[in-house]
Amino acid sequence: MFDLPAALVTDDQWITLDWTALGQNFWSATFDGLTFGAIYALVALGYTLVYGVLNLINFAHSEVFIVGAYAVVFTLTGLGFGPSPPEFSVVSIIGSLLLACVFAMLAAAVTAFILERVAYRPLRQRSAPRLAFLITAIGMSFVIQYLIFIWRGPNPEPAVIMFAPTPVFDVFGTIIDSQQIIIVVAAVVMMVFVDQLIRRTKLGRGIRAVAQDPDTATLMGVNKERIIVATFVIGGVLAGAAALFYVMKIPSGVLYYGGFVLGIKAFTAAVLGGIGNVRGALLGGLLLGLLGNYGQILLGNAQWTDVVCFVVLVLVLMVRPEGILGTNLSKARA
Repeated sequence: MFDLPAALVTDDQWITLDWTALGQNFWSATFDGLTFGAIYALVALGYTLVYGVLNLINFAHSEVFIVGAYAVVFTLTGLGFGPSPPEFSVVSIIGSLLLACVFAMLAAAVTAFILERVAYRPLRQRSAPRLAFLITAIGMSFVIQYLIFIWRGPNPEPAVIMFAPTPVFDVFGTIIDSQQIIIVVAAVVMMVFVDQLIRRTKLGRGIRAVAQDPDTATLMGVNKERIIVATFVIGGVLAGAAALFYVMKIPSGVLYYGGFVLGIKAFTAAVLGGIGNVRGALLGGLLLGLLGNYGQILLGNAQWTDVVCFVVLVLVLMVRPEGILGTNLSKARA
């Protein structure tokens, strides 16, 4: 026999839900949940785009994200940022963050491009079964993880504090700070931009055409290979932006396997909103961030956040596997 962990049992009873704690911390949990949810949504969009075009779950996308996070840390460290808030001017801080964002997007996009060229394109050329793509994606995830492990070792990178969050306004006694506003607003703006790109541009029409019927799209003059590459690159760019916001929120969270759990959460967000649906990725990410935060407060332990997210994934697959919005990329219309 074995003893149950203390976190699972309270006063000889199974887990109890602390509704009082949730009521007392509702607004702080809500705004913090939206902050994490915005990060999940940006990463989830990479899963959604690739699945919409290739019907492939790119499980290596979490490593694309973590490469971007390393690029953020290296850029900011090189610019003089460290474990304490910098004593730079506001203009210098904004410029540094924009530069870090550009390098993160570039690093993640290049990683996504190489991943598609090296791992997935040869399989497409050989008309490999979908199971081969799935196994390859999981394998490439571990390859990238352990290449980073060999390069950087098992320890997290030193913390990089970008700026000290300042209070902006008060909601029912809960302070909303500048960090939360920047992450949520910037993520939503990026998601709206991508949604409009998919719906209203020539590239977007090509993506929708390949998602709907790749063979017919090729006959109509759409370069399928370019569309696939563009899809991976766009997902990588968004993952790089998410990496900047992740390091902004968790300055000491960058290590070689740091993208794994966040990637699963982002995948859960994509499934929750409706994988293959751009707007569903945003909705699913924000909802998952809220549910995870509410769950950890109700259960009284921050470690339960991951459990709540995985339970949500199982329930969605059981009850509504197509997700909340339930339409795919090929059905998007201008």
